[in-house]
Amino acid sequence: MKTIFKTSTREELINRINSLNANSKAQWGKMDVYQMLKHCTLWEEMIQSKQNHKRMFMGRVFGKMALKSVLKDEAPLRHGTPTIPELVITSKGDVELQKAEWIARIKHYEGYSNPNFEHVFFGKMTEEQIGQMVYKHIDHHLRQFNS
Repeated sequence: MKTIFKTSTREELINRINSLNANSKAQWGKMDVYQMLKHCTLWEEMIQSKQNHKRMFMGRVFGKMALKSVLKDEAPLRHGTPTIPELVITSKGDVELQKAEWIARIKHYEGYSNPNFEHVFFGKMTEEQIGQMVYKHIDHHLRQFNS
């Protein structure tokens, strides 16, 4: 399964991000391209952060089972997968600037080390799970914009 911790995978994703522009249209969902870029940048910041995030109640109940289901194979994330409320973006902004910020965050995975990371929904994750989930999340949103 693909992982963000592999150099060739990061390069592939960065090339796909670079193919986006202000006119890119979503194939599904409510976000425009800027909102998706900002959402993903904030998501990367959450994953890379050393601070603990408060677990969602539903995550405590279903998180581990959901993570196992998502990572069981290489199938992409489903359309309409719920998002963390704090990562819902409604503002407008500069697409090129946001692409650059997201790419910078992706490059940070080369030296990633966050052994105590706990996802707000999935809970404690291994580095292998983090690498696969990060790839799937990025791939999901790039597919959303046909990239």
